[in-house]
Amino acid sequence: MEVLLLLILLLTMMAALGSGFPVAFALPGSAILTIGLGALLGLLMAGDTGAYFAHGGPLQWLTAGVTNFRGVYWEPDRDTLIAIPLFIFMGLMLQRSKIAEDLLIAMAQLFGPVPGGLGISVVFVGALLAATTGIVGATVVAMGLISLPAMLRNGYDTPLATGAIAASGTLGQIIPPSIVLIILADQLSSAVDQASTARTALYREATGEFAMPSEFAVASTSAGDMFMGAFVPGLVLVGLYMAFIFGVALVRPRAAPAVGREGRFDLRFLGRILIILVPPLTLIFLVLGSIVAGVATVNQAGAIG
Repeated sequence: MEVLLLLILLLTMMAALGSGFPVAFALPGSAILTIGLGALLGLLMAGDTGAYFAHGGPLQWLTAGVTNFRGVYWEPDRDTLIAIPLFIFMGLMLQRSKIAEDLLIAMAQLFGPVPGGLGISVVFVGALLAATTGIVGATVVAMGLISLPAMLRNGYDTPLATGAIAASGTLGQIIPPSIVLIILADQLSSAVDQASTARTALYREATGEFAMPSEFAVASTSAGDMFMGAFVPGLVLVGLYMAFIFGVALVRPRAAPAVGREGRFDLRFLGRILIILVPPLTLIFLVLGSIVAGVATVNQAGAIG
């Protein structure tokens, strides 16, 4: 029965996410429904609501979820995760502002005459959106709705077009401000605290001294350090994506043909491109620049964004 309940949980979660239901409600809602179903089946088949729970009962599992949530956002020593809703809110505001659509149209006109130019523009815009939002869903949806029909209409190979969108959309997982990096930094910090406590206890047991020398201490990693460490690999990945699309366009011109530019390439055109690029570049400079320069922490940078 436990395996059946686990399968029901996974299927419910997949159905909720696939239907477009908000993630913030789909994940806890699936868990609550499964816990309720497990309690009901236990009451009907075994006469005990906690019969199909490995430890405790349904109320204990629901209480554990609330406790974990409070531990994430109410403990003063774990303030790293506060940056997550700040960056998500920033990404949602950018999505509502239609900046992704403007960037895609402008970059397609700029890189269109280059072999594989539409694919290169998708990767470029994906990198900009990743560096301003930190979330994947908004990036993939925006580029999929706008760039995919244009790429297919201009004769792009379907696997290449969809692959470029999927790959560039997931750049938000590595390019700061990545939500994944913030979560990793929080988990590493928690693991370091546990390891430091265990090492101190072992040292006290072996030597009888309460203070452990600093050379034996375990160093932690902040979210800002994670951001700086992932920035260059993210740029390398962007360059490799662009080089691959350009190489495919040279070897197989029909798979990624060049597209003629609409209008004239003059100062007015360059000025319009610059106006579209200024807001996201300014946001990147304010958020990432403040972190790299040590002016602001990750939480403060998220609030600035």
